[in-house]
Amino acid sequence: MRSQAGFNLMEILITLLVLTTGLLGLVGMQAVAQRAELESYQRAQAMVLLSDIIDRINTNRKGATCYAITTSASAGTPYLGTTGANKYSIAGYSCPSMATNPDAVTRAGFDLGSIDQMLLGATEQTGGASIGAMIGARACIGFDSASQSYTVAVAWQGMSGTFSPAGWDTTATPAFARNCALNLYGADTQRRVIWTTILVAALT
Repeated sequence: MRSQAGFNLMEILITLLVLTTGLLGLVGMQAVAQRAELESYQRAQAMVLLSDIIDRINTNRKGATCYAITTSASAGTPYLGTTGANKYSIAGYSCPSMATNPDAVTRAGFDLGSIDQMLLGATEQTGGASIGAMIGARACIGFDSASQSYTVAVAWQGMSGTFSPAGWDTTATPAFARNCALNLYGADTQRRVIWTTILVAALT
């Protein structure tokens, strides 16, 4: 009898099944990689924005108090950025009376408007839509009278759930940072926040 050569139909089907399973796994891995890349990109953008806000405050120290717009540490409001009921109104901007240098007050108003536009993504546009910022970007700037320090926090919406910033160590993280944009992204595990605290010398 002559020996059989080639593949039968069952072997071909099994081969296709194994190949398809491998390709589906590859597609899933690609989706995870793209999501991780977007998370990394958004965090990098947030770091740039955070650094820009800090530089603006440090450059305009005589008007530093004008930047502390986030008056409610527990609610993380008002904030700059995406529109909402608790968005800080640039049109109704007013600086605390302790800021007596007119040029510093004017500069602070300009800076807050610029920060707001950056959070809205105005630095990059396509088809008339602003896309130059993170998803739902917001910024909180608060002042702690006890420590005489400013807390700057930038919040945005992540692509997947991780953990809630509200659960951060209360002894190490100011309330302004833990609660910036609180409950504004659906499940709070999708809220991303980076923050820093700065001290500003009192200049006369």
